[in-house]
Amino acid sequence: MPHEARSALLSAALDAAERGWPVIPLHPRSKVPALHGERRCPGTGDCTGGHRTFEQRATTDPARIERCWATGPFNVGIATGPAGLLVVDLDTLKPTDKEGTPDGAANFLALCERAGQTVPSTRRIRTPSGGEHLYFTTPPGIRFTNTTGTLTGKVDTRAWGGQVVAPGSMTPQGPYTVLADAPVTNLPEWLQKALTAPPRPVRAAILPLPTRDTDRYATAVLRREVAAVATTPEGGRQAELLRAVRAVGRFVAWGDLDRATVEAAFTCGGESAGLSPAECRTTIRKALDYSIRTAWPRETA
Repeated sequence: MPHEARSALLSAALDAAERGWPVIPLHPRSKVPALHGERRCPGTGDCTGGHRTFEQRATTDPARIERCWATGPFNVGIATGPAGLLVVDLDTLKPTDKEGTPDGAANFLALCERAGQTVPSTRRIRTPSGGEHLYFTTPPGIRFTNTTGTLTGKVDTRAWGGQVVAPGSMTPQGPYTVLADAPVTNLPEWLQKALTAPPRPVRAAILPLPTRDTDRYATAVLRREVAAVATTPEGGRQAELLRAVRAVGRFVAWGDLDRATVEAAFTCGGESAGLSPAECRTTIRKALDYSIRTAWPRETA
């Protein structure tokens, strides 16, 4: 890598450190930390007294940063927890996403509107894929962790246990760039509440008592799949409901489970996850119809 590019990465690391954000080296043109894990810990250097995590080894020491980036063209990772940051990651769509699926920016805008709020003004970073990172300062006394889809679909957060790639870093898809160089604002109270809200209680589904061995196995599978649906976070609930119902549908086709019982159980699971009754009915009906129509005979299954 040319000296100019390596110098730019060093500048990016020093810039983050000057803001009080501890940094770690990432593999060149990658998002993966260039640090050893616990299994490969040599027990030397920083880890002489025991393995130290990437958060413990992240640094704002300019001299240490200069020594590290002098050895290679490392991308720059910001350890969000030690930095006192929570970064909201607005993802773009993947090729496998269903047509018409809203991306992270659209979902986050809708989340703000439902809360009666505008999209917060804060530091924003453009990712190589076209997504965005929104930086927020966390309040003292609350230890936020990473989330995936907890706020809404295609919206993740990075805090303790996570890191984000700093602007100036480069990947094969392109660079991380500053989209809005605004001051980092405090995490809005309404977002704090959304991230710390207790999980929605799971409604219990009433299932029949099994009378045969095949009934026992089918009922156990049904209980397992309903529980999986009920605990699925926003963003993947409908897909998980569809998968789970299809996994159970063969037992309805074989006569081991009553269709009405299965529909009622999955409706409870879907509503516990936050789906509406109408969404549950439509997905469950389509999935069961498909499973019953395509199920193999029991003897060949």
